[in-house]
Amino acid sequence: MAAGAGGGARAKGLSADAPVFYYGPIGGRSAGIAGYPGSADAGYIGYQQRMRRNFVDNERRNVYINHGRRRTNERARRADREESIRRTVYVSELDHTVTEERLAETFANCGQVVDCRICGDPHSVMRFAFIEFSGEEGARAALNLGGTMLGFYPVRVLPSKTAILPVNPKFLPAVTQLDVKSFFEELCGEVSRLRLLGDNVHSTRIAFVEFVNAEGAIQALNCSGMILGTLPVRVSPSKTPVKPRLNRVVSN
Repeated sequence: MAAGAGGGARAKGLSADAPVFYYGPIGGRSAGIAGYPGSADAGYIGYQQRMRRNFVDNERRNVYINHGRRRTNERARRADREESIRRTVYVSELDHTVTEERLAETFANCGQVVDCRICGDPHSVMRFAFIEFSGEEGARAALNLGGTMLGFYPVRVLPSKTAILPVNPKFLPAVTQLDVKSFFEELCGEVSRLRLLGDNVHSTRIAFVEFVNAEGAIQALNCSGMILGTLPVRVSPSKTPVKPRLNRVVSN
């Protein structure tokens, strides 16, 4: 290696660790260099970030709106239920001979009756009922009927603590005992005894049918799958006879 003339500074070679600089055109565009964050790429990334923030903000706004609507609906339902409770009275110690029609007629003198529901075992001596009026005035006036004789017992009338629940129409009994008897007598022969079991909560019920002749019972086994009311019936041989209903004796 030769020395420089005139005793000047010694020339140095390039180092492998020296930084590398990329030069792009004015405006900062990437000029074809892959991965270089030029102005166009930065603008696209910023657009994506804004879209993502807008999406998150909209989702939060929708959640807040839906939550607010649910709270509003819940408050409205609670207010309606509380108003319905104030218009309802509870009647207890109700004789088993009293019907809903008679009960509604008795309390109609207090105000317009919009709903009347007798609850409890229909064969029990004591039952209870809920009566809802169109206004709170009727419910307050009905409290004065406590001690009125309905059937064989005086009734108690108190402010109700609950509203009358609406009945789901699909759970109402669509088939009566007479319907079951007519169905099997037309297809199988004369029916001597029939018991229809179940309640108004379940959509299906159970029946025990006893025929005058054994041939009728055999023929009834072929009725499985036939429609009675709105549902197909399933017929199986019974393991027990139909017991007659015993009338309850009320002791004084």
